[in-house]
Amino acid sequence: MLELLRARLPAIGDDSAVVEGLLLCADACVAGVHADLSLVGVDDLGWKALAASVSDIAAMGGQPVAALVTVSGTVDLALLYDGLLAAAEEFGCPVVGGDLSAGDGLVVSVSVVGRCPDGAEPVWRSGAQAGDTLFVTGGLGASAAGLAMLQSGRGRAARDLVAAHRRPRARLAEGQAARQAGATAMIDLSDGLGIDLWRLADASEVGVVLERAPAFPGASKAQALGGGEDYELLFAAPDRRRVATVFGRAGLRSPLPVGRCTADAGERRFGDGELPRAGWQHDFPVTNTPSAGVS
Repeated sequence: MLELLRARLPAIGDDSAVVEGLLLCADACVAGVHADLSLVGVDDLGWKALAASVSDIAAMGGQPVAALVTVSGTVDLALLYDGLLAAAEEFGCPVVGGDLSAGDGLVVSVSVVGRCPDGAEPVWRSGAQAGDTLFVTGGLGASAAGLAMLQSGRGRAARDLVAAHRRPRARLAEGQAARQAGATAMIDLSDGLGIDLWRLADASEVGVVLERAPAFPGASKAQALGGGEDYELLFAAPDRRRVATVFGRAGLRSPLPVGRCTADAGERRFGDGELPRAGWQHDFPVTNTPSAGVS
């Protein structure tokens, strides 16, 4: 469905829009789709809703400035905002307004305004070059593994995994370090390494060879490749030594090299096979008629 929107709105396609130097992004968190409220709290849904948008700012190498929150549905508003405001404090992104509406189900929509410090240029997902190394900022699959543990009733035995699912971390410092280290392209892994690497390669018109999908301790290889909702960053950069130096000076863990970009724009390889489009697909019923619209 994203392809339908891109055909009508050619300016969209990155993690954030850039308008007169400002980074603009929006995400909706839907109960029953992005959070199972029989397994996590309404406060967790609030945290995740804000973290998802902040992560889009991180993927551009930016810093959030403020957020607007719209809530539709019946909910314990105080508990929801416990999570929203905890995330706002953690990520330095104050909530400055929004809207409330009645409705069926619960939807929390968060729009964030950000900017790159000192007027620096943001990192698009479309700048990768052949020969660049691909990095991820941490082990993957933790959120998917945590959800599986909660569904099986074994959540207490896997607190780190459950925490990764309930309260994902937007990698703001890592995004800025990647930008400073010369990242040519970057995307957050909200949907899964497999599908998001396809998106980066398509936008940059390069080939990619994924050599490994590093799993967070306790996560499976399949969860690392396509679990999604990790919010780690995937980026391409030409100078591995510079990346290690900048991250080290910032006191951050070194990002993990996972592959490389190639000159064959059609190449999508994982080991000896094809790179699967593993991850969340944004598919939903759409009526493709001249009167159909997006609101």
